[in-house]
Order: sequence, then C-alpha cells, then structure tokens
Amino acid sequence: MFSIDLILKYSPIPVSVQRKELDAAKAVYHGVLEAMKKVPPEMVHLTCEKQTDKEVAVFSDQISAVVISQKSATASGRTPGFFGDDKE
Repeated sequence: MFSIDLILKYSPIPVSVQRKELDAAKAVYHGVLEAMKKVPPEMVHLTCEKQTDKEVAVFSDQISAVVISQKSATASGRTPGFFGDDKE
C-alpha cells in the first residue's frame, strides 16, 4: 500500500489517500504536482483505495507539498519524513 500525503498551508495535519500499486500512486503524485503549477488554481479531487468511501478535494494553491511513501504491514505509527528520539 502506498500513501500520498498532501501538506496544506495553514494546516498541521496532512491529508492522505492510498493506492495499492506504485504506478497508481506515482500517477496521483504527478497529477498533484501538475495541479500545483496551474494558474489559476484548480480543484484537486482525490479518492482512496484503502477506504473506498474517503474523498478529499482541495484547491491546488493550498497545497505546499506532496509526499509519496510505502506503508508496510508493520507500521510504526510515525509520519513519513519525521522522526523522534525514543530515548527516555
């Protein structure tokens, strides 16, 4: 399973959708990149393959970053790209 996370301006929590195949995840990733370049901004509508009833729509000018990552079956509960010190 692959996750595509959208980092939105003025929002501390990313918006995520999932794809089962890498090619499909890359297609979403590149589609979001293209939408971010467009002037005037456009609505980006995404659906999720993991939660089929999940849908999200955001204006392309509100997206500040897009991240694609692979989700393993043994997820550690950490957000991709961030780490913490487990030492106590």
